Amino acid sequence: MINSNSAPLGMAVTPHHLASQSALAVLREGGNAIEAMVAAAATIAVVYPHMNGLGGDGFWLIVPPQGNPVAIDASGAAGSLASLDFYAGESHIPHRGPKAALTVAGTVGGWQEALNVSNELGGEQKPLSRLLRDAIRYAADGFPVTASQEAATHSKRHEMESMPSFAEVFLPNGHVPQCGHRFTQPRLASTLLQLAEEGLDSFYRGELADSMAADMQKLGMPITHEDLAAYRPQRRTPLKLKHSKGEIYNLTPPTQGLVSLAILGLTDRLNLEAMDEGATIHSIVEATKLAFGLRDRFITDPRIMTQDAQALLDPAYLDALATRINPHRAADWGKGKGPGDTVWLGVMDSSGLAVSFIQSIYHEFGSGVVLPDSGVMWQNRGASFSLDADHLLALAPGKQPFHTLNPAAARLYDGRTMVYGSMGGDGQPQTQAAVFIRHVIQKKSLQESISGPRWLLGRTWGQSSDSLKLESRFSHATLAGLRQRGHDVEMLPEFSEAVGHAGAIVRHTNGMFEGASDPRSNGSAAGF
Repeated sequence: MINSNSAPLGMAVTPHHLASQSALAVLREGGNAIEAMVAAAATIAVVYPHMNGLGGDGFWLIVPPQGNPVAIDASGAAGSLASLDFYAGESHIPHRGPKAALTVAGTVGGWQEALNVSNELGGEQKPLSRLLRDAIRYAADGFPVTASQEAATHSKRHEMESMPSFAEVFLPNGHVPQCGHRFTQPRLASTLLQLAEEGLDSFYRGELADSMAADMQKLGMPITHEDLAAYRPQRRTPLKLKHSKGEIYNLTPPTQGLVSLAILGLTDRLNLEAMDEGATIHSIVEATKLAFGLRDRFITDPRIMTQDAQALLDPAYLDALATRINPHRAADWGKGKGPGDTVWLGVMDSSGLAVSFIQSIYHEFGSGVVLPDSGVMWQNRGASFSLDADHLLALAPGKQPFHTLNPAAARLYDGRTMVYGSMGGDGQPQTQAAVFIRHVIQKKSLQESISGPRWLLGRTWGQSSDSLKLESRFSHATLAGLRQRGHDVEMLPEFSEAVGHAGAIVRHTNGMFEGASDPRSNGSAAGF
């Protein structure tokens, strides 16, 4: 894929083409970008079930045509029973099973809070039944399994097939669903229909919440009915970086939005335009190491942070930090947080309203716990907590876990607006940097910026290596230059999901939209 898709009236980009079409249909009917995003989010929760779902978390970055952007933190905290004593005898929080399903799911609450923002913007509002219509249909009548879902089910089957509710849904008749075969989730369809009829709030305070809480108790999850009833998403003022090309926005802690902005702030102090490909990648990787250092030192539940995250983006602070980048030698660093399966979605409408959004259940299939009555699969985001009481990320009831999730947006000084993001844990800020620098600094088309070969500093699934991994389409000269600088280089396939599913939309000064989707995903850039 080389050429971007362009359109005059609106654009949606998601990593699954059916979700893109759900958003596009709402835009065509006069809905705004927020409403279109809720429709896309509901659809992709069904058709990309290994990557996200109703039992996960979400983060919104809403950029109006004028005025300040709005961020929504739709992530949940640890359940009231999720104490250190609950995990006595464990060396770490399990990644699968009921003990891994320890945080409240914020996704559905985030949909509602985003619709509240939409209501405040005025105009006729689409009924919830319309926004969830496609998702209900796909869950009830089925959709074709993707190669990504088939591969994820094969690779993780041994971790979850012993859980009856998971096996019943995702291993029908004991088999891995094959790519292209019809896949249905009738109980999830009923849950979505119930949400459409009773309202999204019923996920936390209603008959649906009663049902889910009962299942949680039977399964031994440390989340209670009271935890669900107490949940509310939070509006935030996003972090902002003053870049030479514009103002760039991202999410506040407990996300690593700081990392994504710090990388761009540090590289903005280097002369990337004069560098060859190897030197450019080296510079971004070295900036990534410094940004990860800030993350691992400071970022946790914002209520207990000792450092103001926005202050770490102060120009003087970044000036000093950038001097630590050696253009000729790779620095040592610690360990990354690892990968994460997520979906990034973007929508812009004809009014200029733009939305950058991420939805996730953390690892593939999250905790693997499917609540029997509702068919909702629960995330394992709480696995990022530590069982060391003195650790920055120490587990405590009611505490928010660290999040890799961070949707991005920019208002460029030349008048363009851009939303962009990716899935991929540690890879999210690295991919964001690659896309932004290629498009805004190097002036490549949006699609070239996403389709081009990418890299990942850190671990991929099943690996303990924190090497610099590059897709094999990079030139021998680039690889040689990186090795010469001391990077431990490993090779990935030509187009690897390990480097994430990226996407982006740009609204140009003439009002036209340019959208790009990642060929590594099942997505599309759909405009009209």
